[in-house]
Amino acid sequence: MAAASGPGAGPGAGGGGGGRPRGCRAAGGWAPCAALALGWALGWALGAEPPHRCRPDPALLPPPLRRLAGSALLRAAVPRLRSGWSPCQLYRYRGTAAPPNGTGPCTRGWHYAMPAAGLRSNLVTEWDLVCAARWKVPLEQTTHLLGWALGSVAAGMACDRFGRRPTFLVSLGLAVPLGLSVALAIDFVMVLVARLLFGAALAGAFLSLYVARLELCDPPHRLEVTMIAGFSWLAGELLLPGLAVLCRDWRVLQGAVTAVLALLAACWWCPALLLESPCWLFATQQPDKARRTLRALSGSGGAEEQSGTTAEPEALAEQCPQPHYHTVCEIFGTRVIWKNAVILGFTAFIGSGIRHCFTRNLAPHLPRFLPAYFALRGPEAAACLFLCVTAERCGRRAVLLLCAVLTGTASLLLLALTQYLLELIVLMLSVLGVTASHAVTMLSIFFASEVLPTVVRGAGLGLVVGANLVGSAAAPIAAVASSRGFFLHHLVFASFAILAVLSIMLLPESQGRRLPHSLQEGESQRRPPLFRRPPREDHLPLLAPRGIPHDYSRIVPSAQRALGSGRGPAGPPTET
Repeated sequence: MAAASGPGAGPGAGGGGGGRPRGCRAAGGWAPCAALALGWALGWALGAEPPHRCRPDPALLPPPLRRLAGSALLRAAVPRLRSGWSPCQLYRYRGTAAPPNGTGPCTRGWHYAMPAAGLRSNLVTEWDLVCAARWKVPLEQTTHLLGWALGSVAAGMACDRFGRRPTFLVSLGLAVPLGLSVALAIDFVMVLVARLLFGAALAGAFLSLYVARLELCDPPHRLEVTMIAGFSWLAGELLLPGLAVLCRDWRVLQGAVTAVLALLAACWWCPALLLESPCWLFATQQPDKARRTLRALSGSGGAEEQSGTTAEPEALAEQCPQPHYHTVCEIFGTRVIWKNAVILGFTAFIGSGIRHCFTRNLAPHLPRFLPAYFALRGPEAAACLFLCVTAERCGRRAVLLLCAVLTGTASLLLLALTQYLLELIVLMLSVLGVTASHAVTMLSIFFASEVLPTVVRGAGLGLVVGANLVGSAAAPIAAVASSRGFFLHHLVFASFAILAVLSIMLLPESQGRRLPHSLQEGESQRRPPLFRRPPREDHLPLLAPRGIPHDYSRIVPSAQRALGSGRGPAGPPTET
C-alpha cells in the first residue's frame, strides 16, 4: 500500500539511545513494514491472468477431423485471431461438413502459457478463472481490499481502547493462521473468506504500527521517519516477484509470506519490535505504565536520553486513578476534528480511486507481469522522494494542495483531450497523474495522523485509511465492467478531485507543531494563511539524541527524580 509507514532511524525517531540500541529499534520497525508489504502485494501474483486458449475438443469436430493431432487439430478446433488463438471460443461444425459454421464456449478447459508472474500455478489456473468466470478475480481483489478497510477501522478503535502494542501483536498473531488457511483453501469460496480475514489482520498490524511509531517522534523527524518506513514498504513490494520466482506455486508463496509473518510474531517479547506509546498512556491517564515505558526507552541510552523527558505534577495520579478511554463516536460530536477527518479521508479516497484512470492509459505501453509490476513501483518511489523534499519545507497543506491540483489537472486534460493529444503527451500526463495521486494518498494519511488528537488517533486514522482502501477498490470493480463504465468513473473522480482542492484550504497546518493529545487540543486547531508560514512551536523531543533545549533546563532534574524514584508519575512529554 502506498501510504505505508513505520518506524525509522535518525534523531528523535524514538530509538532511544545511540549506536547499536537505536539501530536495533530502527531495524525492528522497518522489518514489519517489509513483511506487511509482502502480504499486501500478494494478490498481484495470485490473480495474474496468463495467456491462454481453449483445449481442443475432438467431440465437436466432424468424424474425418477427429484423427488430427498437434497443430492440425489446433487449427481445426480453435479460431485464429490477430493476437493468437482464441482464448474463449471453439469452432462448431454442423454434421459432417468440413467448414465450421460458428463458434461456442470452451468445453474441455484451457491451456495456459506459464509461468505467470513467476508462478507455475495461481488462483486463475487452479479454478479456471477466465472467460465467463473472469469476474471472480476482481471479486477476490475487492474482497481482500474490503478486509483491509474493515480491519483498519476495527484496529483503530482497538488501538484507542487497548493500546498500540497489544493491537499490533494480536493482529500479527491472527495473520499467521489466516495466512495458512489461504494456502490450504480447497475451493474458491474458502479463498474469498480467508483472504478477507487475512487482509483485516494485516491492516490491524499496519495501522497500529503506523500510529505507535509516529507518536515516538519529535516534529522535525516525523516526516523523515514516515518516508523511510515508506521506502521499507516499497522494498517489501519489490521483493515479492523474486519470492514468487523461487516458490513457483501460489500455495508455497502464500506459505512463505505467512512464515515471514510468523517469524515476526515470534519476536513479540522483544521491546525493539514495538513499544507502547507513552503519548497514548499519558493521554489516557495511565502515568505508571507511561513511566515504565519511558524508563525502557531511556534505559538503553543512559543519562543523555533520560534528560529528554519531562515531568508532570505528581497530582495527576491522585486525581485520575482510573484510565479514561475515548471512542470513535466522540469524533462525530466534534466540529474541527470531524471536519479534518472527513476532508483527509475524502482526499485519500480520491487519490487511490483516480489512480486507475491513469494506469489504464499506461497499460498498453507496459509489458506483461514482472516488468509492468516494477514499472508501476517507480511513481510510488518518486512520490515518496517528492514528499521528503517538499513537505517539511513548504508545509503539509501547501504540498497536499499542489499534489491535488496536479492530479485534477492531469485527469481533466486526459478526460477531455486524450483523442487529440500526442501519445507521448498522454503518457507523460498519465505518469504525472499516477505520481501525484500516490503523493495525495500518502500525505493525506500522514497529515491525518498529525492533526487527530492522541485519544482518538487510532479510530480517526482507521476511518481515513479505510476510505483510502475503498477508493483502491475502484480498480477491480471497474475491471468487472471492462470499458463500459470507464468514462463515467473518470468523470466522477475528476470532479471529486476539483472538490478536494477546495476542501484542502480548510485544513490546519501541522508542520513543526506538537501532536494534539486531547479532544480540546484537537478542536483548538485553526487554519493559518496558506502562503504565510506559521511560526514553529517550541518543542521537546521524547528522546533527544543531543542534549535538550535550554528552555527546558529547569524541568530536567524533576524528570530524573520522577523516573528514578518511582514515587510520583511522570507527565506527558511536551512533544511526541
